[in-house]
Amino acid sequence: MADITVLGAGGWGIAIAVLLNNNGHNVTIWSAVPREVEMLKTKRENEISLKGIKISEKIEITDDLNYAVKDKDILVLATASSYIRSTAHRLKGLTKPGQIIINVAKGIEDETFMTMTDIIESEIEDADVTVLSGPSHAEEVGRCLPTTCVVGAKTKETAQYIQNIFSSPVFRVYISPDILGIELGGALKNVIALAAGIADGLGYGDNTKAALITRGITEISRLGIKMGADKLTLYGLSGIGDLIVTCASMHSRNRRAGILIGQGYSMEDAMKEVNMVVEGVYCTKAAVGLARKYEVNMPIIEGVNKILFEGLSAKEAVNELMMRDKTIEHPELLW
Repeated sequence: MADITVLGAGGWGIAIAVLLNNNGHNVTIWSAVPREVEMLKTKRENEISLKGIKISEKIEITDDLNYAVKDKDILVLATASSYIRSTAHRLKGLTKPGQIIINVAKGIEDETFMTMTDIIESEIEDADVTVLSGPSHAEEVGRCLPTTCVVGAKTKETAQYIQNIFSSPVFRVYISPDILGIELGGALKNVIALAAGIADGLGYGDNTKAALITRGITEISRLGIKMGADKLTLYGLSGIGDLIVTCASMHSRNRRAGILIGQGYSMEDAMKEVNMVVEGVYCTKAAVGLARKYEVNMPIIEGVNKILFEGLSAKEAVNELMMRDKTIEHPELLW
């Protein structure tokens, strides 16, 4: 049995807390938002982000950060990616040396191009920072539907410890040393999911979706390998696995926002309609910046960026993609 605090009370944070409580651990949920804490205490569910998933009375809920992190075996950082830096900064000086912190947010910081684990390590230098990612919609994890994820850590010992903490008959965990690959797969798939949603909103079909998924993982892998990730990771759970589920499921906020954009909504209005953080919007600029920094060709992600921030219509973006110069699918294959 471990003492664990989940920092962040959105849908994913609640689902993780429910999973860990079901696994027999002592779980605390922390939120920085007093009205959210009050809702969770009185309703025992997040009626906005994860309606219908009840929070056991065994799970403690607090807005006191000092209390939440003191003497904990594990801290799970489950805020939206845009709040990872500010939350990690608040943790500085409160955590013990070697504190295990599991990042479960998916994103890349716009201005610095840093991954979430990079950000946490820059704020809390003596922490043991890890990542858990994969095809894992909170709506299904909260309902105890079979799910698989992967944990990335610097040491096998830490990875196996987390694997044992999270594993259950409904949640299978693999381990990996490739933290960077896991993070890039989890972040960049959100941009491709926006593209998939836009295609759906335009009324395109399964052929289009399959093309976006296939060429999308090609783009993600090109960049990831150039940055030092392993292609095996990007063809695994946190790459192609997460990409498939995010492009195909209506649980995906990114796909839902994309559908609205394809139907003619502005990016701002689509985000308001979804009424939750759409991580792909925040990640798109960073992805384009990384593509240019590492001189990697990423036409789908470039197209999404033009739709979101440069005023290009969705139909024009699709036409640009389809009418690019003809090329070979796999240049490394010889005649």
